[in-house]
Amino acid sequence: MKRLLTTFLAAAVFCLVLPAEGRTEVKLTYSNFFPPTNHQSQLAEAWCREVEKRTGGKVVIEYYPGGTLTKAKQCYDGVVEGLSDVGLSCLAYSRGRFPVMAAVDLPLGYTSAAQATATANAVYEKFRPEELADVEPMYFNGHGPGLLFTVNKPVGTLADMRGVKIRATGNSAKLVEALGGTPVAKPMPENYQLLQKGVVDGSMHPIESNKSFKLGEVCKYGTDSFSVAYTTVFFIVMNKGKWAAIDPDSQKIIRKINKEWAAKHAAAWDEADAEGRRFFLDQGGEIVELAPEEAEAWAKAAQPVLDGYLAEANEKGLDGEAILAFTRSTLK
Repeated sequence: MKRLLTTFLAAAVFCLVLPAEGRTEVKLTYSNFFPPTNHQSQLAEAWCREVEKRTGGKVVIEYYPGGTLTKAKQCYDGVVEGLSDVGLSCLAYSRGRFPVMAAVDLPLGYTSAAQATATANAVYEKFRPEELADVEPMYFNGHGPGLLFTVNKPVGTLADMRGVKIRATGNSAKLVEALGGTPVAKPMPENYQLLQKGVVDGSMHPIESNKSFKLGEVCKYGTDSFSVAYTTVFFIVMNKGKWAAIDPDSQKIIRKINKEWAAKHAAAWDEADAEGRRFFLDQGGEIVELAPEEAEAWAKAAQPVLDGYLAEANEKGLDGEAILAFTRSTLK
């Protein structure tokens, strides 16, 4: 009996030690609205597997792409409320809620996704905005330059923009209006038919959308309006309670992975832009380059969009000038 008790105690001690060695300590769910085949979705799933690998199985993640767990607009609140533990979506779906980070989405003249991604992460690190205090941010990324594409009419001057109907939403809609065009606020999935049927004359969108949404099939002209190019910030955030449940060593590993993956997302966006440009040209599309003086005129015309941001930020008690100045400084 004594020997049996000793054996039982030894087994119990072994079971207590074993979990620290190999047991899964935290299980997470990851919600993402991109479909499984999208390059951003594939990178998100690769992040999950990399976290599992480098933490030695201490953190295991179930991945739910295509909005199967939470839809794009509900993703952030879904993380806060615990409907998912990690989420990827874009801040613009909750316009006005993230006033500091909103500066990154302005038409500041982006030239690449790498630049936009670096800016987004730099702005977060600089200001650590209270607007994101209800989650644990992992990292941010931004798509490549949002530019102008038209169906039948090439646009190379501000005069060409007058009265032109352009599908655009959010900041890009404000930009279209500032440039003299007429914005038509419709979601991206409807864009192809709007362009094809002549409901709109053109669209403001990232270059990659020419292939991913096949917009290069219906748009005949692209304007390299880089002086007013915008981006959209995408977030990857974790529920604060779940983050706190992860051991410090694993947290350190995840932070390192986050920095690597931000760069990977940017590279994927830039490669997708290159493919989107090739697709557009292969369909017979033509690129219109703005003359230097015209590019400067477009940037000047877009200033009211920036002024509007300053007014809104200052109304919220923020130093809009400081936020915008720092955001601009990261592009140089």
